[in-house]
Amino acid sequence: MADAKVIPFDDDRPRRRRPRTPAPVRALPEAPQPAAGPEPGPARDDGGWERRIAGGLAFLRRRLTGEYEVDEFGYDEELTDQVLMSLLRPVYEKYFRVEVKGIENIPADGGALIVANHSGTLPLDGLMLQVAVHDRHPAERHLRLLAADLVFRLPVVNEVARKAGHTLACAEDAERLLGAGEIVGVMPEGFKGIGKPFSERYKLQRFGRGGFVSTALRAGVPIVPCSIVGAEEIYPMVGNARTLARVLGLPYFPLTPTFPWLGPLGALPLPTKWTIQFGEPIPTDGYATEAAEDPMLMFNLTDQVREQIQHTLYKLLVQRRSVFF
Repeated sequence: MADAKVIPFDDDRPRRRRPRTPAPVRALPEAPQPAAGPEPGPARDDGGWERRIAGGLAFLRRRLTGEYEVDEFGYDEELTDQVLMSLLRPVYEKYFRVEVKGIENIPADGGALIVANHSGTLPLDGLMLQVAVHDRHPAERHLRLLAADLVFRLPVVNEVARKAGHTLACAEDAERLLGAGEIVGVMPEGFKGIGKPFSERYKLQRFGRGGFVSTALRAGVPIVPCSIVGAEEIYPMVGNARTLARVLGLPYFPLTPTFPWLGPLGALPLPTKWTIQFGEPIPTDGYATEAAEDPMLMFNLTDQVREQIQHTLYKLLVQRRSVFF
Protein backbone atom coordinates (compact mmCIF):
# COMPACT_ATOMS: atom_id res chain seq x y z
CA MET A 1 0.00 0.00 0.00
CA ALA A 2 1.51 3.38 -0.94
CA ASP A 3 2.21 5.84 1.86
CA ALA A 4 -0.19 8.71 1.98
CA LYS A 5 1.21 12.19 1.63
CA VAL A 6 1.00 14.02 4.90
CA ILE A 7 0.55 17.75 4.86
CA PRO A 8 2.24 19.29 7.89
CA PHE A 9 0.07 21.51 10.00
CA ASP A 10 2.97 23.60 11.24
CA ASP A 11 3.62 25.15 7.88
CA ASP A 12 3.82 29.01 8.36
CA ARG A 13 3.07 29.84 4.82
CA PRO A 14 -0.13 31.69 4.33
CA ARG A 15 -2.72 29.52 2.74
CA ARG A 16 -4.86 30.83 -0.04
CA ARG A 17 -8.43 29.71 0.20
CA ARG A 18 -10.34 29.16 -2.96
CA PRO A 19 -13.51 31.17 -2.87
CA ARG A 20 -16.56 28.93 -2.52
CA THR A 21 -19.11 29.24 -5.20
CA PRO A 22 -22.55 29.35 -3.63
CA ALA A 23 -24.80 26.53 -4.72
CA PRO A 24 -27.61 27.58 -6.98
CA VAL A 25 -30.84 28.15 -5.16
CA ARG A 26 -33.64 26.04 -6.50
CA ALA A 27 -37.05 27.58 -6.47
CA LEU A 28 -39.58 25.54 -4.56
CA PRO A 29 -42.63 24.49 -6.54
CA GLU A 30 -45.55 26.73 -5.88
CA ALA A 31 -48.44 25.19 -4.05
CA PRO A 32 -51.45 24.69 -6.34
CA GLN A 33 -53.87 27.53 -6.00
CA PRO A 34 -57.61 26.91 -6.06
CA ALA A 35 -59.31 27.90 -9.27
CA ALA A 36 -60.67 31.36 -9.23
CA GLY A 37 -64.38 31.44 -8.84
CA PRO A 38 -67.18 33.56 -7.49
CA GLU A 39 -66.96 34.37 -3.86
CA PRO A 40 -69.26 32.30 -1.72
CA GLY A 41 -72.52 33.92 -1.03
CA PRO A 42 -76.24 33.62 -1.69
CA ALA A 43 -77.22 32.30 -5.13
CA ARG A 44 -77.93 35.10 -7.52
CA ASP A 45 -81.37 35.23 -9.08
CA ASP A 46 -81.18 35.32 -12.85
CA GLY A 47 -84.50 37.08 -13.10
CA GLY A 48 -86.53 33.94 -13.80
CA TRP A 49 -88.79 34.31 -10.81
CA GLU A 50 -89.28 37.99 -11.47
CA ARG A 51 -90.35 37.24 -15.03
CA ARG A 52 -92.77 34.56 -13.86
CA ILE A 53 -94.30 36.81 -11.25
CA ALA A 54 -94.58 39.69 -13.71
CA GLY A 55 -96.14 37.40 -16.30
CA GLY A 56 -98.60 36.02 -13.76
CA LEU A 57 -99.63 39.50 -12.65
CA ALA A 58 -100.07 40.61 -16.25
CA PHE A 59 -102.21 37.51 -16.89
CA LEU A 60 -104.42 38.26 -13.89
CA ARG A 61 -104.77 41.88 -14.94
CA ARG A 62 -105.94 40.85 -18.42
CA ARG A 63 -108.44 38.40 -16.93
CA LEU A 64 -109.85 41.01 -14.57
CA THR A 65 -110.07 43.76 -17.16
CA GLY A 66 -111.36 41.51 -19.94
CA GLU A 67 -108.41 42.30 -22.22
CA TYR A 68 -108.16 38.83 -23.71
CA GLU A 69 -109.47 37.22 -26.87
CA VAL A 70 -111.74 34.27 -27.55
CA ASP A 71 -112.76 32.99 -30.96
CA GLU A 72 -116.29 32.52 -32.24
CA PHE A 73 -116.52 29.12 -30.50
CA GLY A 74 -115.48 30.52 -27.12
CA TYR A 75 -111.93 29.14 -27.29
CA ASP A 76 -109.53 30.99 -24.99
CA GLU A 77 -106.02 30.09 -26.13
CA GLU A 78 -104.21 32.00 -23.39
CA LEU A 79 -106.25 30.42 -20.59
CA THR A 80 -105.81 26.97 -22.14
CA ASP A 81 -102.03 27.26 -22.45
CA GLN A 82 -101.29 28.89 -19.11
CA VAL A 83 -103.89 27.29 -16.84
CA LEU A 84 -105.70 24.26 -18.25
CA MET A 85 -102.61 22.67 -19.83
CA SER A 86 -100.62 23.34 -16.67
CA LEU A 87 -103.23 21.44 -14.65
CA LEU A 88 -103.44 18.50 -17.06
CA ARG A 89 -99.70 18.17 -17.73
CA PRO A 90 -98.76 16.53 -14.38
CA VAL A 91 -101.51 13.94 -14.88
CA TYR A 92 -100.26 13.33 -18.41
CA GLU A 93 -96.56 13.11 -17.52
CA LYS A 94 -96.47 11.71 -13.98
CA TYR A 95 -99.71 9.81 -13.44
CA PHE A 96 -100.47 8.17 -16.79
CA ARG A 97 -96.89 8.55 -18.14
CA VAL A 98 -98.17 8.89 -21.68
CA GLU A 99 -95.92 7.70 -24.50
CA VAL A 100 -96.58 9.22 -27.92
CA LYS A 101 -95.72 7.63 -31.26
CA GLY A 102 -96.14 8.88 -34.81
CA ILE A 103 -96.59 12.55 -33.93
CA GLU A 104 -94.95 13.40 -37.27
CA ASN A 105 -98.10 12.13 -39.00
CA ILE A 106 -99.93 15.27 -37.87
CA PRO A 107 -99.25 18.03 -40.43
CA ALA A 108 -97.23 21.04 -39.34
CA ASP A 109 -99.83 23.44 -40.73
CA GLY A 110 -103.28 23.34 -42.25
CA GLY A 111 -106.32 21.38 -41.19
CA ALA A 112 -106.46 17.69 -40.29
CA LEU A 113 -109.02 15.40 -38.68
CA ILE A 114 -107.76 13.07 -35.93
CA VAL A 115 -110.03 10.06 -35.40
CA ALA A 116 -109.43 8.10 -32.18
CA ASN A 117 -110.95 5.27 -30.17
CA HIS A 118 -112.88 6.25 -27.04
CA SER A 119 -112.85 4.50 -23.67
CA GLY A 120 -112.35 4.83 -19.94
CA THR A 121 -115.83 5.56 -18.47
CA LEU A 122 -114.88 9.24 -18.14
CA PRO A 123 -113.49 11.14 -21.17
CA LEU A 124 -109.96 11.58 -19.85
CA ASP A 125 -108.60 10.14 -23.09
CA GLY A 126 -109.74 13.21 -24.98
CA LEU A 127 -107.93 15.51 -22.55
CA MET A 128 -104.72 13.48 -22.66
CA LEU A 129 -104.93 13.48 -26.46
CA GLN A 130 -105.16 17.26 -26.38
CA VAL A 131 -102.02 17.54 -24.24
CA ALA A 132 -100.16 15.05 -26.47
CA VAL A 133 -100.82 17.05 -29.65
CA HIS A 134 -99.81 20.35 -28.04
CA ASP A 135 -96.74 19.21 -26.11
CA ARG A 136 -95.25 16.66 -28.50
CA HIS A 137 -95.86 18.27 -31.87
CA PRO A 138 -92.94 20.48 -32.98
CA ALA A 139 -95.38 23.22 -33.95
CA GLU A 140 -97.26 22.94 -30.61
CA ARG A 141 -100.56 22.63 -32.42
CA HIS A 142 -103.87 22.90 -30.62
CA LEU A 143 -106.43 20.13 -30.84
CA ARG A 144 -110.07 21.19 -31.12
CA LEU A 145 -112.19 18.32 -29.84
CA LEU A 146 -115.75 17.63 -30.94
CA ALA A 147 -117.79 16.78 -27.84
CA ALA A 148 -121.25 15.37 -27.20
CA ASP A 149 -124.12 17.73 -26.43
CA LEU A 150 -124.22 16.39 -22.84
CA VAL A 151 -120.92 18.16 -22.16
CA PHE A 152 -122.46 21.52 -23.03
CA ARG A 153 -125.52 20.93 -20.85
CA LEU A 154 -123.53 20.51 -17.66
CA PRO A 155 -122.85 23.65 -15.59
CA VAL A 156 -119.19 24.63 -15.18
CA VAL A 157 -118.14 21.79 -17.49
CA ASN A 158 -119.77 23.66 -20.36
CA GLU A 159 -117.72 26.81 -19.73
CA VAL A 160 -114.44 24.96 -19.24
CA ALA A 161 -114.98 22.88 -22.39
CA ARG A 162 -115.63 25.99 -24.48
CA LYS A 163 -112.57 27.75 -23.06
CA ALA A 164 -110.44 24.67 -23.84
CA GLY A 165 -111.46 24.75 -27.50
CA HIS A 166 -114.07 21.98 -27.52
CA THR A 167 -117.17 22.42 -29.60
CA LEU A 168 -120.36 20.56 -30.42
CA ALA A 169 -119.91 17.43 -32.49
CA CYS A 170 -121.74 18.64 -35.58
CA ALA A 171 -120.66 18.81 -39.21
CA GLU A 172 -121.08 22.58 -39.45
CA ASP A 173 -118.69 23.41 -36.59
CA ALA A 174 -116.18 20.79 -37.72
CA GLU A 175 -116.11 22.13 -41.29
CA ARG A 176 -115.57 25.69 -40.13
CA LEU A 177 -112.68 24.67 -37.89
CA LEU A 178 -111.06 22.51 -40.58
CA GLY A 179 -111.53 25.27 -43.15
CA ALA A 180 -109.68 27.63 -40.80
CA GLY A 181 -106.70 25.24 -40.74
CA GLU A 182 -107.32 23.77 -37.28
CA ILE A 183 -106.56 20.26 -36.01
CA VAL A 184 -109.92 18.71 -35.10
CA GLY A 185 -110.35 15.58 -32.98
CA VAL A 186 -113.33 13.24 -33.07
CA MET A 187 -114.10 9.97 -31.27
CA PRO A 188 -116.85 8.36 -33.36
CA GLU A 189 -117.68 5.60 -30.84
CA GLY A 190 -119.23 8.21 -28.55
CA PHE A 191 -120.93 6.91 -25.42
CA LYS A 192 -120.97 3.39 -26.87
CA GLY A 193 -117.20 3.33 -26.59
CA ILE A 194 -116.62 5.21 -23.37
CA GLY A 195 -119.39 3.36 -21.52
CA LYS A 196 -118.77 -0.20 -22.73
CA PRO A 197 -118.16 -2.93 -20.11
CA PHE A 198 -114.66 -3.95 -19.16
CA SER A 199 -115.13 -7.35 -20.79
CA GLU A 200 -115.27 -5.61 -24.21
CA ARG A 201 -112.18 -3.49 -23.75
CA TYR A 202 -110.23 -2.57 -26.89
CA LYS A 203 -113.02 -3.82 -29.12
CA LEU A 204 -114.11 -0.88 -31.24
CA GLN A 205 -117.81 -0.10 -31.40
CA ARG A 206 -119.61 1.17 -34.49
CA PHE A 207 -118.35 4.42 -35.96
CA GLY A 208 -121.79 5.79 -36.68
CA ARG A 209 -122.72 6.74 -40.23
CA GLY A 210 -119.33 8.04 -41.27
CA GLY A 211 -120.17 11.69 -40.84
CA PHE A 212 -116.57 12.50 -39.97
CA VAL A 213 -115.43 11.13 -43.34
CA SER A 214 -117.93 13.33 -45.17
CA THR A 215 -116.66 16.35 -43.22
CA ALA A 216 -113.03 15.60 -44.09
CA LEU A 217 -113.90 15.11 -47.76
CA ARG A 218 -115.69 18.44 -47.95
CA ALA A 219 -112.78 20.22 -46.25
CA GLY A 220 -110.17 18.31 -48.26
CA VAL A 221 -108.06 17.55 -45.17
CA PRO A 222 -106.25 14.30 -44.25
CA ILE A 223 -107.71 11.85 -41.74
CA VAL A 224 -105.20 10.76 -39.08
CA PRO A 225 -106.19 7.51 -37.29
CA CYS A 226 -105.23 7.46 -33.61
CA SER A 227 -105.05 4.50 -31.22
CA ILE A 228 -105.03 4.96 -27.43
CA VAL A 229 -103.99 2.14 -25.10
CA GLY A 230 -104.24 2.45 -21.33
CA ALA A 231 -107.50 4.36 -20.92
CA GLU A 232 -109.64 1.20 -20.86
CA GLU A 233 -108.29 0.19 -17.44
CA ILE A 234 -108.52 3.45 -15.48
CA TYR A 235 -112.13 2.68 -14.43
CA PRO A 236 -112.87 -1.01 -15.03
CA MET A 237 -116.62 -0.85 -15.62
CA VAL A 238 -118.09 -4.11 -14.31
CA GLY A 239 -121.70 -2.96 -14.11
CA ASN A 240 -124.17 -0.30 -15.17
CA ALA A 241 -126.93 1.05 -12.92
CA ARG A 242 -129.32 1.83 -15.78
CA THR A 243 -132.25 2.91 -13.60
CA LEU A 244 -130.11 5.43 -11.74
CA ALA A 245 -128.65 6.60 -15.05
CA ARG A 246 -132.16 7.33 -16.43
CA VAL A 247 -133.09 9.24 -13.28
CA LEU A 248 -129.96 11.38 -13.55
CA GLY A 249 -130.30 11.83 -17.31
CA LEU A 250 -126.99 10.09 -18.02
CA PRO A 251 -126.21 7.59 -20.77
CA TYR A 252 -124.92 5.15 -18.14
CA PHE A 253 -123.98 5.03 -14.45
CA PRO A 254 -120.76 3.04 -14.03
CA LEU A 255 -120.10 0.49 -11.34
CA THR A 256 -116.42 -0.31 -10.87
CA PRO A 257 -114.51 -2.34 -8.26
CA THR A 258 -113.98 0.89 -6.30
CA PHE A 259 -116.92 3.15 -7.24
CA PRO A 260 -119.29 3.92 -5.58
CA TRP A 261 -118.22 1.53 -2.82
CA LEU A 262 -115.26 3.64 -1.66
CA GLY A 263 -117.02 6.97 -2.06
CA PRO A 264 -114.96 9.85 -3.49
CA LEU A 265 -111.81 7.76 -3.22
CA GLY A 266 -113.35 5.28 -5.65
CA ALA A 267 -113.51 8.02 -8.30
CA LEU A 268 -109.70 8.16 -8.48
CA PRO A 269 -108.57 6.58 -11.77
CA LEU A 270 -106.03 3.78 -11.71
CA PRO A 271 -102.50 4.92 -12.69
CA THR A 272 -102.20 2.91 -15.89
CA LYS A 273 -99.44 3.37 -18.47
CA TRP A 274 -100.74 4.97 -21.69
CA THR A 275 -99.58 4.85 -25.28
CA ILE A 276 -100.99 7.12 -27.98
CA GLN A 277 -100.05 6.32 -31.56
CA PHE A 278 -100.92 8.45 -34.58
CA GLY A 279 -101.12 6.41 -37.77
CA GLU A 280 -100.38 7.22 -41.37
CA PRO A 281 -102.70 9.98 -42.62
CA ILE A 282 -105.36 9.08 -45.17
CA PRO A 283 -105.54 11.85 -47.81
CA THR A 284 -108.91 13.11 -49.02
CA ASP A 285 -107.93 16.02 -51.27
CA GLY A 286 -107.79 13.78 -54.35
CA TYR A 287 -111.54 13.18 -54.40
CA ALA A 288 -114.08 15.24 -56.30
CA THR A 289 -116.34 17.64 -54.44
CA GLU A 290 -119.41 15.42 -54.87
CA ALA A 291 -117.54 12.48 -53.29
CA ALA A 292 -118.77 13.63 -49.90
CA GLU A 293 -122.27 12.54 -50.93
CA ASP A 294 -121.23 9.07 -52.05
CA PRO A 295 -122.43 6.64 -49.33
CA MET A 296 -120.30 3.75 -50.59
CA LEU A 297 -117.13 5.84 -50.51
CA MET A 298 -117.93 7.06 -47.00
CA PHE A 299 -118.54 3.49 -45.86
CA ASN A 300 -115.23 2.28 -47.33
CA LEU A 301 -113.20 5.13 -45.86
CA THR A 302 -114.91 4.75 -42.48
CA ASP A 303 -114.14 1.05 -42.47
CA GLN A 304 -110.54 1.73 -43.48
CA VAL A 305 -110.04 4.16 -40.58
CA ARG A 306 -111.70 1.81 -38.10
CA GLU A 307 -109.65 -1.19 -39.21
CA GLN A 308 -106.42 0.78 -39.00
CA ILE A 309 -107.18 1.91 -35.45
CA GLN A 310 -108.20 -1.61 -34.39
CA HIS A 311 -105.12 -3.21 -35.91
CA THR A 312 -102.85 -0.71 -34.15
CA LEU A 313 -104.61 -1.34 -30.84
CA TYR A 314 -103.90 -5.06 -31.11
CA LYS A 315 -100.28 -4.39 -32.01
CA LEU A 316 -99.79 -2.04 -29.05
CA LEU A 317 -101.42 -4.53 -26.68
CA VAL A 318 -99.01 -7.26 -27.81
CA GLN A 319 -96.06 -4.95 -27.22
CA ARG A 320 -97.29 -3.80 -23.81
CA ARG A 321 -95.40 -5.35 -20.89
CA SER A 322 -97.94 -4.48 -18.21
CA VAL A 323 -101.03 -2.41 -17.61
CA PHE A 324 -99.16 -0.22 -15.14
CA PHE A 325 -95.58 -0.21 -16.51
